[in-house]
This record gives sequence, structure tokens and C-alpha cells, in this order.
Amino acid sequence: MKRLLTVLLLSFSLWAQTAPSPRAPGPFPVGVTTTVFVDNSRTDNFTKKPRTLITEIWYPAAAETRHLAKNRYADFFPGGVGKELLPRAFGKPPEEVESTFWNEAVRDARMRPGKYPLVVFSHGNGGVRFQNTFWCDYLAGHGYIIVSADHTGNARLTLIEGQLIPYQAGERTQSGADRPKDMSFLLDQMARWNAGADSRFSGRMDLEAVAAAGMSFGSVSAIQVADADPRFKAVLAMAAAPANHSNLAVPSLAMLGVEDSTIGPAGNARIREYHAANTGPAYLLELKKGGHYSFTDMFKLNKNFGDGVGAGKRPGTGEPIEFTPMELTYEIVNSSSAAFLGVYLKGLKEYLPLLQQNHWPEVVEWKTK
Repeated sequence: MKRLLTVLLLSFSLWAQTAPSPRAPGPFPVGVTTTVFVDNSRTDNFTKKPRTLITEIWYPAAAETRHLAKNRYADFFPGGVGKELLPRAFGKPPEEVESTFWNEAVRDARMRPGKYPLVVFSHGNGGVRFQNTFWCDYLAGHGYIIVSADHTGNARLTLIEGQLIPYQAGERTQSGADRPKDMSFLLDQMARWNAGADSRFSGRMDLEAVAAAGMSFGSVSAIQVADADPRFKAVLAMAAAPANHSNLAVPSLAMLGVEDSTIGPAGNARIREYHAANTGPAYLLELKKGGHYSFTDMFKLNKNFGDGVGAGKRPGTGEPIEFTPMELTYEIVNSSSAAFLGVYLKGLKEYLPLLQQNHWPEVVEWKTK
């Protein structure tokens, strides 16, 4: 009887340690919080003040979070001014935005005990720090902390100390230089929090397991920060790549939409070149009927936006196209991301089979190195 009990306990222990499938939502509820980080070592080119980053953080939350009300879109705007800013940001009344937006996070939920890898995410040109909630929620549910800041001057709208800073087209070149520095600075700040500067996150991060990620302009930034900062151990790049990169050995997952009208065939060629140049573990996901905004929350705000969302036109020819349904697109992007980060940040080798073969051959081209 004692031996049987030992066997049963061992079996339960092994079952409890089994990693959750990356193809299904993770086991943890999700929390989200907003904070402000100020880099006094840099002067912002536009505001002429210390570089200030409004920052969003998603994280695994405590069990009671499952029963709490979910975060609203207006909650991403600090100071209770979301309802005033939503019409300016999207040209829609707040009620209409909230009626289509959904997410899984609970604002300022209690953090779950444990220690988690860190992902620093960079938004697109004219995007916002919360443009990829579909992805941030999913990864947090799988046991990651995701940090994403508005790149001041390059974000659609940023509110700093009551000052509304809209997108500044003339700051794009400057933003290209600022963005990788912003990402390294965010990692610095999270290291401070992990060391006790914020009790909620004290000791909660595995700072030996950090990835850089981004979408569009943010993808370029993610690749560049991994070139410059060896603390980033993996790169997840959606819908863009720089002309050159130097960290060829870093594990990478690149994604593109074949029908992308924003970066076009030349932009997609650059992503393929990025993948081909890498000498470390490298994966390339091509959505056959995907576009630029396949890798964003745009579907939640406008289900027929085009360029990857709903119906649109092929770049070059103008031929009508129905893009891959976003529900399936989100499944593919999220599953692939969770598998990639699981292997290269958590060491979950059981996820390798998902990365080594194409599980969606009808809608995806999948390449491995």
C-alpha cells in the first residue's frame, strides 16, 4: 500500500510538471498594470525633457483573478481620461470601441507567485504599447511577463503628466535611434523591480531568460536591441526587419504576411533575408493570406480594416482578397510564439516538434534553420 501511494504521488508530481500545450491558452489568469519610467540620462528630442516612457506590463496573476472584471480599452489611458481620448484616437465614440474590444487581463490584479521569463515588446510606427493585447494576454497566461512602452513621439497618442503627445512624423528617424535604447532601459528598470524597487515584482523575473519582440517598426527595434544588448537571449520579429543585423546566432522567430501592403514585397524580402542570414536556431512563419495588421489588435477595433484583416486588396495588383480569418491567425501567431519562447527561454524541449514542422500547411509557409 505504501509503495502504491509512492507511485501515485510520483505520477501526480510528473503530471503537475507537464508543460501546458502552446496551442491552447495558458493555465494562468492575466493581470495588467501601467507605470511610468523616466530615463534621466537622455533628453527627449521632442519634449526636451528627460525621456519618459508610459509602460504597460502583463503578467501571470493570482487564482482569484479569474472571477474579476476584465480591463477596458479606456483603462489603458491613465488618469481616467480614456473616454475623452478614444474618439480622438479612433474617430469612434467610446461605447463603440468598448463594444468590439476584448481582452483577458484584469487591471492591477495580484501577481501569481513564481519566477517568470521576461519579454520586452516594441510597437509599430504610430502604434501604441497596447496594440497586441491578443498576444500579450496569451503569453502572460503561459507564464511570461511582457513589458511594452509607448515610444514617445512615435506612438499614436501618449499622455505624459497631462500633456497629450500625438504621433510626430518628423520624429521617425530619431525614434529609430531611441527605440532600442528604450528597450534596454525597460530591461534595466525591470531588473530594479526584480531587485525590490517594486514589491509586486520583487524576485518574480528570470533575468537570464529575456526576449526582444516587436511588430513592424518595433520588429526592427527588437532585432537591433538584440544586436546591441547581449541580455536579450531570443528575438521574435513580426512584419519587418532591418537591412542589416549583427547578432546572427540569437534564436529567432520571424513572421510575415505574404499579402502585406504596408511594407510590400521588398519589406517581406528583407524579412526572408534576415531569416536566411541567421546562423542560430531560426524559424520563419509566412501567412499566405496575411497582411501587415494580421499581427495586431486591429481586428478587435475594425473587423474589415484590410491589409490582413477581413477583406482587402493584394499589393501591386489590387485584386480583391479575403485574408485568413483572424481567429485562426491569432491561434497561429500565439501558438508559434508560445512554443518558440518555451523552448528558448524556458528550455521546454517538448515544444520543439511544434517548431520543427508546419501544423497549418493550408495557410502557412514554415521554414526552419
